[in-house]
Amino acid sequence: MTNPLYIKKLDANATLPTRGSSEAAGYDIYSIDNVNIPPFGRKLISTGIAMTVPEGTYGQLAPRSGLAVKKGIHVGAGIIDRDYTGEVKVLLMNLSSDPVDIELNERIAQLILKKIETPEIVEVEELNDTLRGSGGFGSTG
Repeated sequence: MTNPLYIKKLDANATLPTRGSSEAAGYDIYSIDNVNIPPFGRKLISTGIAMTVPEGTYGQLAPRSGLAVKKGIHVGAGIIDRDYTGEVKVLLMNLSSDPVDIELNERIAQLILKKIETPEIVEVEELNDTLRGSGGFGSTG
């Protein structure tokens, strides 16, 4: 087995992450609660699972396109470090003017595993010059 994703169920209602197809980039993450998110509101949704992501990776919780398009639901604050072993919760934000109901065992987010590098930090007096330089928001057109 190559570098597995370890999942622990913390609740009998929890559903293990699934992939919608063999080519899917993410694993669907499921709710263990029935929750109403008011217009322009946000709620922290329980998943009933804990995990250890593979060595050399971190987990990122991302929106599901169907919830985003159909209901205006977005995911916030979604990084899962390898050393975090508590319950994974998903911050759902309702960007629509209608209340949104989330149901037990509904797919609420995607877990995407990403490779990570943590290089040594070296303080310098100057950085190399670039064409863009310190140009910020909107500086490239």
